[in-house]
Amino acid sequence: MKVLVTRPEPGASATAARLTQMGFEPLLAPCLTIAHLPARLPESMGALVITSGQAVASLPASLRNTPVFCVGDATATRLRAAGFHRVESAGGDANDLYRLITARRLPGTHVLAVGERQGLALARQLAQAGIAVLRRKVYTARPIRALPQPALAALTAGEVAAALFYSAETARSFVRLNPPNTKNIRACALSLAVAQPLHGLPWSEIRAALAPTEADLMACLT
Repeated sequence: MKVLVTRPEPGASATAARLTQMGFEPLLAPCLTIAHLPARLPESMGALVITSGQAVASLPASLRNTPVFCVGDATATRLRAAGFHRVESAGGDANDLYRLITARRLPGTHVLAVGERQGLALARQLAQAGIAVLRRKVYTARPIRALPQPALAALTAGEVAAALFYSAETARSFVRLNPPNTKNIRACALSLAVAQPLHGLPWSEIRAALAPTEADLMACLT
């Protein structure tokens, strides 16, 4: 069973390895190109807020003692591997992250280290809740112009049984490419929000994970 992996690196290879262990044949088709930017972050802050693991590579080592709130467990693992040891995961989506931050109410400015156009709604919510917020862009994500040839060939031949989508931005990028034969593919999305853009293509079905974790997303394959 061939499964399309649409997330960018570094997560794509880890997902492919997990699929292989489960008996699937992964096809890498990252739909976004990530470019990391110099992190123009203040030297001191109340907390860091991370909405995607893509931000981790841009964070300076000088902030490793700073409290960090992140949206999910995979990002928390990546942060800890990078040397951050005061990490709390919301274990869900942006709404869960908002609830975690407002429950903790740490003093000082909360800096959102995010991608381009990301974190805008969360920053507004936190400001309305009386939390000082500073939003900083630390990476960009650009849609790819064409699918990798092996993935496109498998799609054209009708060999792909399922496709995994981890973000709405990735889903939108894939839909814009208008790939062939999606009507025979099961689309598996990390959440209902990620699934929404996928309705721009015909699928055999669209499934959303019960919880926004990779384990729940993988469960959609069976």
